[in-house]
Amino acid sequence: MTNINEDYIEGYIRSIIPKSNENLAAIEQYAHENHVPIIEPEVAQFMKLILKKNKPKNILEIGTAIGYSAIVMAQSTDGDAKITTIERREDMANLAFNNIKSTSYSDKIKIIIGEAHEILPLLEGKFDFIFLDAAKGQYLDFFKYCSEYLVPGGVIMSDNVLFKGMVATDDLVIRRKKTIVKRLRSYLQYINNLSGYVSCVIPIGDGVALTYKEDR
Repeated sequence: MTNINEDYIEGYIRSIIPKSNENLAAIEQYAHENHVPIIEPEVAQFMKLILKKNKPKNILEIGTAIGYSAIVMAQSTDGDAKITTIERREDMANLAFNNIKSTSYSDKIKIIIGEAHEILPLLEGKFDFIFLDAAKGQYLDFFKYCSEYLVPGGVIMSDNVLFKGMVATDDLVIRRKKTIVKRLRSYLQYINNLSGYVSCVIPIGDGVALTYKEDR
């Protein structure tokens, strides 16, 4: 459980979400047993809804981990979308590759191994949907790159933006997390006051921000 919602609310929401298919359930079990962070069930469900509504054709993800969210996105777009996902840890990327290989989406998902701040300037093309789920303290830097790749009408979804509630109140801040909290607060201030974009922070999971790029 997180500090974003009361446990009984979070528990109830999760209790009514449909069960994952066999592939995703196996990844969820691995993540739980090995303490690998993946998106929360309610965040995955919210992501599915956004993707089914917007029907993006070209998706970028920062932070592959073990491939869970990439598979969720592929399933939610019926395999029509091309997904490029960046992971800095080779061991995680290898796990993700194997997890993705066991699905029917291996030809739709491309994993790039390396530091996002080095890879992002080299990308080509535009994206309809971008998912940020990597180093939280670098979200603002990532966003500035990603916003250049985002098409008008596209959406950037950022996970963990309330960071166990610490971003919302100093009462919860752990000393060693002060820098991350400060940077996340700066990030949320930036995207919510950025001309040409509309953002919303949603208190589900560990906090999700949606940013829409307006047509000009």
